[in-house]
Amino acid sequence: MNCLACGSESLVGGTVFDSNGSNLNFKLDDAPVWKSLFGVGTRGIRTNGCVHCGHLQLAVDFTEKDPQRYQQFEGEQPGLLERINSEPGEQDTKMREVF
Repeated sequence: MNCLACGSESLVGGTVFDSNGSNLNFKLDDAPVWKSLFGVGTRGIRTNGCVHCGHLQLAVDFTEKDPQRYQQFEGEQPGLLERINSEPGEQDTKMREVF
């Protein structure tokens, strides 16, 4: 992995903490606040710091189900008749090819 700011390969993994010493989490927008207090609808954050320029990179630890749940169709959407006349599962295959 390279630094996004300077391109250096000198990245060091770490953890970001808040002032109380607990890990920071990413809260999904569609998760209610009261559920996030119990850890539902939150995801962990991976961090890497660049030794060369000091840039901090953050990445979210999504679950295996998240890509399916939040997947959006990219590109031109097929017309209604095209979707109706296609074989079952054919549209799913086309969507997987996009990703």
